[in-house]
Amino acid sequence: MYPRLLIDFQKLRTNAETILKLAKENGITSFFLVTKVLAGYVPAVEMLAKCGFTHLADSRIQNLKKFATLPLPKVMLRLPMISEAGSVVRYADISLNSELLTIAALNDQALRQNKVHGIILMFDLGDLREGLFYQDAYLETVEIISKMAGIKLLGIGTNLTCYGGIIPTPENLQILLDIKKRIKEKLGISLELVSGGNSSTIPLLINHTLPKGINNLRIGEAIMLGRETAFGTPIPGTYPDAFVLEAELIESQTKPSYPIGTMGMNSFGEIPKIEDLGLMKRGILAIGKQDVAIENLFPVDENVEVLGGSSDHLLVNLTKANHILGNRLSFLVNYPGLLQLMTSEYVKKNIKKATL
Repeated sequence: MYPRLLIDFQKLRTNAETILKLAKENGITSFFLVTKVLAGYVPAVEMLAKCGFTHLADSRIQNLKKFATLPLPKVMLRLPMISEAGSVVRYADISLNSELLTIAALNDQALRQNKVHGIILMFDLGDLREGLFYQDAYLETVEIISKMAGIKLLGIGTNLTCYGGIIPTPENLQILLDIKKRIKEKLGISLELVSGGNSSTIPLLINHTLPKGINNLRIGEAIMLGRETAFGTPIPGTYPDAFVLEAELIESQTKPSYPIGTMGMNSFGEIPKIEDLGLMKRGILAIGKQDVAIENLFPVDENVEVLGGSSDHLLVNLTKANHILGNRLSFLVNYPGLLQLMTSEYVKKNIKKATL
């Protein structure tokens, strides 16, 4: 059945083991496997969970619920909504937080469920996504949290590159360590975890410049696609093609390359910008924008060119390629593309299992 996403478990496991080894060499003792791009796909999560990670981390409670039987502690990555506090406590052992009112709601739910819920208090070091701004007062907030009977403050963390593109450096991660030190000196509170970010922190591991004391990372994209996310550089010893999209050719005809008639908006409300290249062998594949943004697909066959698409059709230039009706064309994907394809229920997931 097509379209399908072929998932190579052997390559995924190699990626995971390579990055885990690199992390351990740099003093990382707590390693969150970020599963959100897998969209709750249990077979892949179950396989990766056996590679040596300490926690499973996801942004959706629905996914953490699916992972309930897996033995690793669960982490809620996205800041919890107050309205979902009960579910967060029920299905996650730890959550990332920045708002005192939300933490109070988690505390109330933890007491009701006879649990102690762990939190990592997030600090914004300049990327301007989640977290207390590091230049603001924060000790009072930490002190209030420390007195909540249903909450255990496990550590502090930061997120970089996801919004503002600010890369992790020894200098900005040192700010996180300074915050930990100040909390200890002023409040007498020792923190177990200092979470130094995501796949964009990997260059510091490769260069051995990660500040000593950063002991946790939250890694997803580097494992799935074999690249760090600060500069997009491939990670030595990993594979970029653990996920390959295959889609079937449903039309192959020679037509003009430029539309004929008066041009208005297309089905997505856009005015098309199309170059006139004369007659062209044009192909249509049975996948479209409902499944993936077209710009996130990269043909494995270098003679195939992606032209565009609509909700259910992907148009390609086959003039230089040798493909006939019914052929399956392969595509590599980037992180947004993988996220979209894993989320689409119309894209079948096929496993190429690891060799034991």
